[in-house]
Amino acid sequence: MSFLADLLSTVFERRYRGAAGPDPAGRTIQELSTDLLGASGEVSGMALARHILDRYAGKEDDEKLAFFQFMTTDLGIDADAVRSALDAFQSAPDKASYRAFLAASEPRRQELARRLNQVPGATGKLVGMRKDLLRLADKAPELHMVDLDFRHLFASWFNRGFLVLRPISWESPADILDKIIAYEAVHAFDSWDDLRRRLQPEDRRCFAFFHPAMPSEPLIFVQVALTRGVPGSVQTLLADDRDVLPAGQADTAVFYSISNCQDGLAGVSFGNSLIKQVAADLSRQLPGLGTFVTLSPIPGLNGWLRTQAKDLPMDTAEHRRSTAAHYLLRAKRPDGKPCDPVTRFHLGNGALVHAVHADADLSDKGLAQSGGVMVNYLYDLSLISQNHERYASAQDVVATPEVTALAQLAQAQDT
Repeated sequence: MSFLADLLSTVFERRYRGAAGPDPAGRTIQELSTDLLGASGEVSGMALARHILDRYAGKEDDEKLAFFQFMTTDLGIDADAVRSALDAFQSAPDKASYRAFLAASEPRRQELARRLNQVPGATGKLVGMRKDLLRLADKAPELHMVDLDFRHLFASWFNRGFLVLRPISWESPADILDKIIAYEAVHAFDSWDDLRRRLQPEDRRCFAFFHPAMPSEPLIFVQVALTRGVPGSVQTLLADDRDVLPAGQADTAVFYSISNCQDGLAGVSFGNSLIKQVAADLSRQLPGLGTFVTLSPIPGLNGWLRTQAKDLPMDTAEHRRSTAAHYLLRAKRPDGKPCDPVTRFHLGNGALVHAVHADADLSDKGLAQSGGVMVNYLYDLSLISQNHERYASAQDVVATPEVTALAQLAQAQDT
């Protein structure tokens, strides 16, 4: 164990250290990148990589855009070389022809990213670079090709096998707690006292994934409430004057907030692994837990209602529930998947729609998104794989009979 601890400590201490000074040759970032791709020595390569990362960090958006356009046009694939390599492989499929095809079909910008990443601490810099790329791609759609390469690399670099699950408590380092406050995306913290109320009591838990290359940056975190029964109101769940439940008396774990922290890792999925890992860990720690649910927002409901030709009623609590159930189960995108992004996330993880609650989130945000309606998604650990397959193969929205009946009621009212 001491060897493992020393190893992890060494990895977690890898910090980015910039270049020793300005590039003596005065090369542009594009020229530095070309030189890096041609560098054969480890020392010279790391020096070039540091210069590129430092130079990029100091650039304005127009210069960053020019760098990404260079990556698009100069560091892509050579279509003729790919066709030639594929023809050679088809004619004589062997190790050499396959290696040649792989080399021709990989954009050089992927190798540039790998060589930049050889610098200790550079991974976080590259995540920040992709954050810029996603923002600038709105104005330059051709950059999306570059983003596909970043996503391909990040899917490997941030594979579940490299992630570290760590509990977040009131005793966690202050810089981590400060980031939890900043990154909370569902129910904003209004103070450090609010953070304490969500972390310190024994019926509250918080867990985050970290990556050894970014040890002080949470990638995603989930807040959990331990309760008796399935809650239907976030106000009750987060009330200042609530009675703390002894953890051993809880029968339900409620995932009431899941927040992605790194914009540069958009599209790289961690939530599936996080929920399942936390559920498994909690069930071992607290054998009395038998139910694992979310208390989730319905962020797309009101926006969807504004697009409908007929008005679906939202005037009473029962109408809000039935309309929300109809939206969750019946509203689909052209690809057949649910309109609501939170629904797509949880059903893709193998959950089912368990219950719909009116007046469950009376915050300004909750009322603006869904008229205050929230939903429980149930994670039945014995049915996760089955539910996932039903959703993946047929976009089948699995729901309890109660929710299905509510959706049918709204459909009857609409007709």
